[in-house]
Amino acid sequence: MEPIDLSPVERRVWRAFRTGTPVDLRDGDDDPEHGGGWGPARTLRASVLRKLLLGPAVDGEIAALRVNGARISERLDLRYATVAHPVRLSGCRFDEAPELYGADLRHLNLSGSFLPGLVAQTVKVDGVLRLTDCRVPGQIRLGGARLAGALFLERARLGEDGAREEVLHLNHSVVEDDVWAPGLEARGEIRLNGASVAGMVNLREAVLLAPGRRALDAENLTVGSDVVATRARIDGEVSVRGAAIPGLLVLTQAHLSDATCALRATSAVIGEMWLREARVDGTANLLRGRFGLLHAAPGALGGTVWLDGLTYGSLTPRLPAKARIAMLERDEEGYVPHAYEQLAAAYRQAGDDRAARNVLLAKQRRHRSTRPRYARLWGYLQDVTVGYGFRPLWAAAWLAGLLAVGTAVFGPHPPAPLKAGEHPPFNALFYTLDLLLPIIDFGQEKAFKPAGWHQWLAYVLVVAGWVLATTIAAGISRTLSRQ
Repeated sequence: MEPIDLSPVERRVWRAFRTGTPVDLRDGDDDPEHGGGWGPARTLRASVLRKLLLGPAVDGEIAALRVNGARISERLDLRYATVAHPVRLSGCRFDEAPELYGADLRHLNLSGSFLPGLVAQTVKVDGVLRLTDCRVPGQIRLGGARLAGALFLERARLGEDGAREEVLHLNHSVVEDDVWAPGLEARGEIRLNGASVAGMVNLREAVLLAPGRRALDAENLTVGSDVVATRARIDGEVSVRGAAIPGLLVLTQAHLSDATCALRATSAVIGEMWLREARVDGTANLLRGRFGLLHAAPGALGGTVWLDGLTYGSLTPRLPAKARIAMLERDEEGYVPHAYEQLAAAYRQAGDDRAARNVLLAKQRRHRSTRPRYARLWGYLQDVTVGYGFRPLWAAAWLAGLLAVGTAVFGPHPPAPLKAGEHPPFNALFYTLDLLLPIIDFGQEKAFKPAGWHQWLAYVLVVAGWVLATTIAAGISRTLSRQ
């Protein structure tokens, strides 16, 4: 039975509810945000809607509240209520933030509406929650919510300029479908801490503005497939620390910026991270992250990086080692051995052994800069002679050059024999080899004794031989230990 104190428009809605008939109150002057054209003929009291939704169902009728373009005066209070009917209040203007804390709803559609906020922690929705095209200058509180369907936020506008609070709170919520928010515009923090999304999180072309704070806090987020933020613009930190994303984290053509940390993916487990044509202005913290594939051009991560413990199976696009090494040198922690080893492993995985060697050579050179002066001198010597063992042909070149010098010098002017009549015929080539090779003995060095500056040349050849032998042995040992 209808209450006797209903206004004409409320009476109309009351009667339409019983059969689920839509009621359209739009008059062509809709402005949900600023309240234009919202007279008594379009005003519904929230207390009337509450009584309508919580009243008993009429046998044989399928009730549903379907209203478009109404002004909802007072506060719609459905805390802890069980509403068995679908609710659609689209294009409406709410004077006060609805209270849905702990409510059990079948389906809720507020598309195109203006809401000062939405208080709906631990709400349970058996269908979808639709906030498409909504304007919400305050907070949407959905912490601990349970949604059997998707959460729609496409083209919604949340928060206001200069807001210092979170605008969307989804911490520890469970969404058994997608979070669908392409074109979302948020001025304030979006929080998905510990949330579970069975499908994907879609933030294509979203604009998230929270400079100096976290624009997207998705720590420990678990999704069933992907997180997509293609062409998104995010001013503030994006944190997916500890997140589990088995599919893709797509930041293609996105722009992330923050004065401190623009991207934090520490300890995250991600199938593939795509930064194609993206730009991250600010620190990228990828400590201990585990990625199946990392697609990042050198220019994508423009600021300092944190890479210790980061592992990835593949690294694309395929670039020369020199282009990748430059990024390792911007690590905030300075020399990080693991970062070089991981990059070399990625090149070996791709079958590019030469690039892998170049990376490991760069690692030794970077390590050299951290050592005491005397150790740096030995490092320079290893680098110049055999490239720390990664350039074995350099040793052959040095050996050939020294051998040529020795042969050219000692050939025309053989050294005097130690014992006349007891020496083998002098051979300048093998005499020089005897000086250069500390292990092999051709019997020449022991039989002849150079004098004057030839003696000093002999000393130089002996020392050079030992240096070459030592550096080659160190390089071989280093190679075997890596294998």
